[in-house]
Amino acid sequence: MRLLRVGPAGAEIPVLLDDLTYYDLRPVTADVDGAFLARLTAGFRPTGLPEIDVAGQRIGAPIARPGVILCIGQNYAAHAAESGSAPPEQPIMFYKAPNTLSGPFDDVLIPRGSVKTDWEVELAVVIGARARYLSSPQEALACVAGYAVSNDLTERAYQFDVSGGQWSKGKSCETFNPLGPYLVTPDELPEPGKLQLRSWVNGEPRQDSSTADMIFDVATLIQHLSQFTVLEPGDVLNTGTPQGVALSGRFPYLVPGDLVEVEVEGLGRQRVRTAAA
Repeated sequence: MRLLRVGPAGAEIPVLLDDLTYYDLRPVTADVDGAFLARLTAGFRPTGLPEIDVAGQRIGAPIARPGVILCIGQNYAAHAAESGSAPPEQPIMFYKAPNTLSGPFDDVLIPRGSVKTDWEVELAVVIGARARYLSSPQEALACVAGYAVSNDLTERAYQFDVSGGQWSKGKSCETFNPLGPYLVTPDELPEPGKLQLRSWVNGEPRQDSSTADMIFDVATLIQHLSQFTVLEPGDVLNTGTPQGVALSGRFPYLVPGDLVEVEVEGLGRQRVRTAAA
């Protein structure tokens, strides 16, 4: 299944995309939220839904506001190197404010005074079952509701220069987590460890890698994190970005008016324009 939410920000309608037909999910749920994702992960399959016309409507983030957005830093060895760090021996976890979530075609707002706003294409994992003290990678994968394209935008000066030792200042600016265009359930994406990730700025290639290059794979990340925190249905896990970001020094940082596109194989493509906050 592919799930999406369409309509004005704050008033999105839950929709199911099957083949090329869109179906209204409102007969079975008010939104694509944690409660609905838990039902799907437990085996519920909606049927008998009415078709819906979504042509010309805004596409929002494919899930309602999560309880948390957890992120993994330097999960690709080449990205760690371009950041000036050795590959981590343990997953690096940090938090991103849940209200950073935005639609895959919405404007991204560059913070006031920012000169180091950066892009990061990532595979996002959305949780569908409570993950607490998991004992195996198989248990971890059973907690996944689906996968989506994520752009973990970052203001590097906030992340490093005025961070106070934590990264979340540089990660939590408004609109800094476009998600979607849709959430793809695991049955349609059985091998999340073999997906191509790419990004472009103003049509010029930036990142081009594969989730096969992740240091810690999806199952390992979920099992590991469950030893330290409880993941709930609807929570989002950004699994890290590959090399090719502005932090490398090879590319300029974003300025208002830039076009940023990110794509993960099988999950669709985002297309956002930057604007001044």
